[in-house]
Amino acid sequence: MTEPTPAVRDRVRSLPATELPAYVYDLAALREHAAAVRDALPERVELYYAAKANPEPEILTALGPYVDGYEVSSGGELAHVGGAVPGRPLAFGGPGKTPDEVTAALERGVDRFHVESEYELRMLAELARRYAPARRVAVLPRVNLPVPNGALAGSSLAMGGRPAPFGMDPGRAFEVVRSLADGSHPHLELRGVHAHLASGLAAEEQLAVAETVVDWATSLGVRLAEVNVGGGMTVDYARPERRFDWAAYGSGLARLTEAHPELTLRIEPGRALTAYCGWYATEVLDVKHSHGEEFAVVRGGTHHLRTPATKGHDQPCSVLAVESWPHPWPRPAAEGEWITLAGQLCTPKDVLARRVPAPGLRAGDRVVFALAGAYAWNISHHEFLMHPQPGFHFLDTTSV
Repeated sequence: MTEPTPAVRDRVRSLPATELPAYVYDLAALREHAAAVRDALPERVELYYAAKANPEPEILTALGPYVDGYEVSSGGELAHVGGAVPGRPLAFGGPGKTPDEVTAALERGVDRFHVESEYELRMLAELARRYAPARRVAVLPRVNLPVPNGALAGSSLAMGGRPAPFGMDPGRAFEVVRSLADGSHPHLELRGVHAHLASGLAAEEQLAVAETVVDWATSLGVRLAEVNVGGGMTVDYARPERRFDWAAYGSGLARLTEAHPELTLRIEPGRALTAYCGWYATEVLDVKHSHGEEFAVVRGGTHHLRTPATKGHDQPCSVLAVESWPHPWPRPAAEGEWITLAGQLCTPKDVLARRVPAPGLRAGDRVVFALAGAYAWNISHHEFLMHPQPGFHFLDTTSV
């Protein structure tokens, strides 16, 4: 079980059943965590937030004092983030950029482009000539590097180190770097290289990847200002108390920057910044028995919180008992200790958590799912079965 913060617990208890499910975000907790991450990083490490993890404007704004910029991966994210936090540096990444998206980014004055292929480089060069002729556009070619044996063993999602649609093979990336360095594209400036290879890595694994990327970048024989080693810091849904070791990671990055004083390093965490500040709160609608097991059906489900179905885990949760029962019919309750929490969708995949220790769970009780601050609402299939959308509550206890 993972308990909500007192502010979240109070808000969930105060909501009428008709206003559930609801996402509740503790912005004070988010700022506290972001400040600790920032403090753990050395001076020459830039921190960009990967907005894809959670692009809610309140989240983007709360992170503002602690991040150097934001990474966006589509024209939609570009417009949304640019509007939510105007004037902040943006890095435009992601495969399959369209000419319209690149043009919009150029017109907005995007700070950096992560180039995924030779084709994308040629497109950017031509569009920069047309739409940004008065400046040189900063470029970081993205490279798909092989990594040391075992470095990605703990990865929950590998984007590199093997065949993938992300980035370029080292040889092709080398040619792109050389063409930028020798002035073949006069409207583009080689800023550095980018390599986001995996998600779900612990600090030791992340450092091994960072060292591999920096070693490759500094072997190119060209002047680079920065190396982006990506994000993907682990969030452990099975053991949420085991958080990414930012202190160890920061110490390792400090050693890298000391060894390469000419370089600025950049990281782009998303989930590891915001996952812990969000909760998905709902209520139990029914409790039933089936072939020796017990199930609780809750309002909402994976069409609101798709994370457990996507990653194949059980979403950590806690129960807030509700004593009152407003209906004249009997109140169903669990008879055993373990119960599976399912949603309202007509599919057996609509399961939020299996075999939760919740003896005596009753219809009307509330369940609060933790670690719902990233890749939750924004990756869910909202319109399936057309249930009502959840509410959204952003708690800022520091301003009360």
